[in-house]
Amino acid sequence: MTLMGISILYAIRGQIHLKKIIMLLALAVCLPIISGITAAEAAAASDSGKILFVPLDNRPITDKETRQVAEKLGYDVVVPPESLLGTREQPGDPDGLWQWLDKNAPGAKAAVVSTDAMLYGSLVASRNHELTKNTINERVEHFRSFHEKHPGLPIYGFGTILRTLLSATHSGNGMEPAIYQQNAVLLRDYSALRDKVEMGQATKKEKKELERLTREIRPEAMEEWTHRHGLNFDANKALIDLTGQGVFTFFFLGGDDSALYSQTHYETRHLREHGKNIGKTKLQITSGADELAMVMMCRAICDDRMDIPFIYTVYNEGKGRTTIPKYCNEEIGIDVDNTIVAAGGMQVPSPARAELVMAINTDADGRTVDANGPDNTIKPRKGTMYFVNMVKDLVDKGYPVAVADIAYGNGADNALMDQLHKENLQFKLRAYGGWNTATNTTGFLIGTGLLTKWMDKQAREELMLIRYLDEWCYQANVRQQLGAAVWMHPGYSQSTGNLDGARDFASQQGTELMKEFARKNINLPANISLKNLRISHPWNRLFECDIAF
Repeated sequence: MTLMGISILYAIRGQIHLKKIIMLLALAVCLPIISGITAAEAAAASDSGKILFVPLDNRPITDKETRQVAEKLGYDVVVPPESLLGTREQPGDPDGLWQWLDKNAPGAKAAVVSTDAMLYGSLVASRNHELTKNTINERVEHFRSFHEKHPGLPIYGFGTILRTLLSATHSGNGMEPAIYQQNAVLLRDYSALRDKVEMGQATKKEKKELERLTREIRPEAMEEWTHRHGLNFDANKALIDLTGQGVFTFFFLGGDDSALYSQTHYETRHLREHGKNIGKTKLQITSGADELAMVMMCRAICDDRMDIPFIYTVYNEGKGRTTIPKYCNEEIGIDVDNTIVAAGGMQVPSPARAELVMAINTDADGRTVDANGPDNTIKPRKGTMYFVNMVKDLVDKGYPVAVADIAYGNGADNALMDQLHKENLQFKLRAYGGWNTATNTTGFLIGTGLLTKWMDKQAREELMLIRYLDEWCYQANVRQQLGAAVWMHPGYSQSTGNLDGARDFASQQGTELMKEFARKNINLPANISLKNLRISHPWNRLFECDIAF
């Protein structure tokens, strides 16, 4: 159905206000078809129901915290038993997941499914599996047979393009095959130069360097690396083909831990070319991994509610939307634009027309350094007060504002957060995000933020508190203090970084540190208490924590 048809349908059902009808009618003359919604499907749409969700793995952010957002809206989000999901040490069970998906399909409104989980077992398993090409192909074809068996069930798939080894340490601790370890830096540099050469941007010196690297990389390492990337690349091509054939209602593919010049970017370019004839309202290829599920959950809910939320984006001064953050292979503005479409939203040119205003905090000079470094203090930098004043002005005007905090990687900007606290803006926002990579933050925030229009105040505050505790309290501050304390614990493995016998200690100490930080820095709403707060570390490391009340 065209935008004009959607507008008329909404008007008849009384589900959309006048400004949106006018906006959609105006846009209908210049935009392609947004979705294939029928009148019967629109009549059947409601505010709740069962959504099947197969997470990427069992981490809190990819599993529980994504589910919680949909559950705030009354949806029954049904997930596989934990025994079928991938962990840090063990892959999930694809065969068991397919059986579970088929068994639970009747009565579901949508299926939000990790293709990595269904093909390999998990994100980590996609990097170190020993599967044959035939096995992977058979699992890809399961999507076709599942769609044929359940033709009325929309499938929102999300998957990843195999990550580039961005540093020698990335291949440790079982995350990639051991053979990569001694060749990690060489493979990283080789892939960057090959990408650059093919794009026609390499110098003569860089071309010679590529020749040298080709000779120096151990043949068995190159063979293993090429084979593994080839399996993933071919599987993603096949999934894109299924999208073009209507098997997936939407397919969202992310480049995991990427860079502007890298193997991940190389494959991204070629996969975009392969899927160029599929519209952007069916397929998007971008940077990122852990946020993809939240974006597809949002898309499923927006489609179910027959709505296209309007969003206005604004950036901090300086590089702003042209920033290319660490772990990304393109400008953040391009990624945000594409992710909004993937989530089911539409950008508008004015905050007055928006149902969500997304303010994006980038560093003025376009850098992205880690939040746990010495630069991340509460002292305002260039752009800090500009951004805070901009957010305050938007909030004071009554706009629904969400803050994407991506000036740092793997945690919040302490200077920004300190000022938001001082201005009492923390719970005047609609949503907040500041975790892991830049696109992890922006993607998860877009998915959550667009759905807040249907949430009550308490639901929004509870979701924001989790993000403040995780991104600001833990990632940018507590994790460093906790790491120093855990390092000397006899149960901690200093060689691997595994908590092992120090897990209970880390949980207890981390909980107390988080409560103390929150007491000083978060103005809690009257109806929320941290009395029963407790954190744990389900992946046996300090990098992520599970926050429970």
